[in-house]
Amino acid sequence: VQVGVVLGISLTWLGLDLAGAVWSLVLVAVLSALLGMALGLFASAFARTEFQAVQFMPAFVLPQALLCGLIMPRDQMASWLEAVSDVLPLTYAVDAMQRVSREPDVGGDLVRDIVIIAVCAVLALLLAAATLRRRTP
Repeated sequence: VQVGVVLGISLTWLGLDLAGAVWSLVLVAVLSALLGMALGLFASAFARTEFQAVQFMPAFVLPQALLCGLIMPRDQMASWLEAVSDVLPLTYAVDAMQRVSREPDVGGDLVRDIVIIAVCAVLALLLAAATLRRRTP
């Protein structure tokens, strides 16, 4: 529902120019939301309290937000920062959104980004499930 509201407002009231298909933008946005939820569950699996889980979030979110290419183009970063951003899943979500907005066709790079986002989301969910503390009666 959130993805629908945000995309509806962006495409109508805010006048977002979209070269690609709307379905591909919806797919990338939904996968990005699932990835965020999965990473949140993974981080919270290590916390003992809700307060501790909230404290973990900047450690997961801040590096990705700074290195994903939103603030500064990745090719203008130092080589070691660009290498770090290559392993962060938000980098591929931002790249996919940028591709959908400027390229009319679904190309191999967009498909690669979508697959990486989906695999990272599934991997984060699996790791979160594996790290949960078990309680047996």
